[in-house]
Amino acid sequence: MDYLKIVGNKKLSGDISISGAKNAALPLIAATILAKNETIIDNLPNVADINTFLKLIKMLGGSFTQDKNRAAIDTSTITNTIATYDIVKTMRASILVLGPLLARFGHCEVSLPGGCAIGQRPVDLHLKAMEAMGAKIEILQGYIKATAPNGLKGAKIVFDKVTVGGTENTVMAAALASGVTTIINAAKEPEIVQLCEVIASAGVKIDGIGTSKITIEGTGGKLLDIKPFSVIPDRIEAGTYMCVAAITNQKLTIKNIVPAHLEAVISKLEEMNFEIEIKENELTIFPTSKIKPVNIITTEYPGFPTDMQAQFMALATQAEGTSTIDERLFENRFMHVSELLRMGADIQLNGNIATIIGEKGKLSGTDVMATDLRASSALVLAALVAQGETNIHRIYHLDRGYENLEGKLRDIGADIKRLKESK
Repeated sequence: MDYLKIVGNKKLSGDISISGAKNAALPLIAATILAKNETIIDNLPNVADINTFLKLIKMLGGSFTQDKNRAAIDTSTITNTIATYDIVKTMRASILVLGPLLARFGHCEVSLPGGCAIGQRPVDLHLKAMEAMGAKIEILQGYIKATAPNGLKGAKIVFDKVTVGGTENTVMAAALASGVTTIINAAKEPEIVQLCEVIASAGVKIDGIGTSKITIEGTGGKLLDIKPFSVIPDRIEAGTYMCVAAITNQKLTIKNIVPAHLEAVISKLEEMNFEIEIKENELTIFPTSKIKPVNIITTEYPGFPTDMQAQFMALATQAEGTSTIDERLFENRFMHVSELLRMGADIQLNGNIATIIGEKGKLSGTDVMATDLRASSALVLAALVAQGETNIHRIYHLDRGYENLEGKLRDIGADIKRLKESK
């Protein structure tokens, strides 16, 4: 097992280039199951979750070749429609093969998913959508067994609450269904917009892309001709490095971004008194004389992302005053708090609300443990401003979603090393 050793309070400067979005790439790889041709994907991030998903495609009988951040994926040879527990347990995004496999083959078995331990993220909305389209669903021995002997039919699907994965699965299933599917209360994330655009460019008629009502006219089982495409930049990675600039209070430029995807994060950093200069596909954050406290409520896109609250909590420890974070999407997403407390942070928890009493320079280095993907990055941020040395253990969580994090931080001046745990 690897761990990161970080020595805090180093002078940072320069720029960081953002990789492709993991959360866009995963459903896009799943969508290749709908294709009759080899699909070329550029700007694919080199992170563990992507490699796991490509392995899943191979287990199903597909094949792929990879060259740096480009992959050519051929799913025309898929014969197996069972996504086994061995692979699904490590990454809950594996559930995204449910819609495309069911739409293409009329049957599949997908293990109930694993992934980050950040609370209950049930797949019931995914299953209700498939049932509305004519599938029969059984849960047997930890597997979702889905059959649609007469193929999937277009339907009106109303989600009780916004679900990103549920929207993605339904869009993919609807692409090959017979007739028109309408999704009401669809998620609007940029990752869903790209999925819809890629499927639409393959000839599927989709209306309402980027809105809460998406209408999809399915091909009636006819496989798609998916054109080559490039994965959008990772807005959560970009937001994390924006917080690196903010917490260390140093000037950094973040390149290869879509500023429109970062409006909620930019707005909160401006509230905290940072000046941000925005250009077409990059932005620069400037140091401030005083980091102000902030109040955050996590919500669905275009609101403040739950995937950024841990990083802002670390940042709030350096603000002058009291900040609050109200986590409304997941009930178990404050596991990083105990680790930040070990570093000297002053944080109180009351249910789903965290109160952070900031004090610049109060954190000190120690041994901490990553509990999930975004919590890991919060500990990295805290370590960058802590007195002395911090060792972050269990960084396999970090490797699931950040490409070359230590390399990117080293390039701007951070003292960070990846080392092996002694046995």
